[in-house]
Amino acid sequence: MKYFKLSLVAVTLMFGLLSCTNRNEESNVTETNSIDTAIAKTIIVDVRTVDEWVNDGHANCSVNYPLADLDKKIETLKAYDKIVLVCRSGSRAGIAKEMLEQAGIKNVENKGAWQNIDCK
Repeated sequence: MKYFKLSLVAVTLMFGLLSCTNRNEESNVTETNSIDTAIAKTIIVDVRTVDEWVNDGHANCSVNYPLADLDKKIETLKAYDKIVLVCRSGSRAGIAKEMLEQAGIKNVENKGAWQNIDCK
């Protein structure tokens, strides 16, 4: 029975990972008009674990880059004009914000809980 439960959890996680990784990241980018009317590329990054992302819900317009792996995504994130970070409460998003700013990324916002995101 224990083996069955572990297998079920593994399959569920794998399904969740595949559903997240098969999504085109460009569809997760929100374009907004800045003050000077130029188009800015914004990405919304949820830094919770994959398990939280799959089981606790997430904003459909966000990508899941767990905090533990965020350092591997820094070069990718440098391509965006604005990065909005979320997690469960805002604590991990704050840590992620500091990491990104130390890497030279300037326009980073901690939006707090993932439920604060309004996908338009």
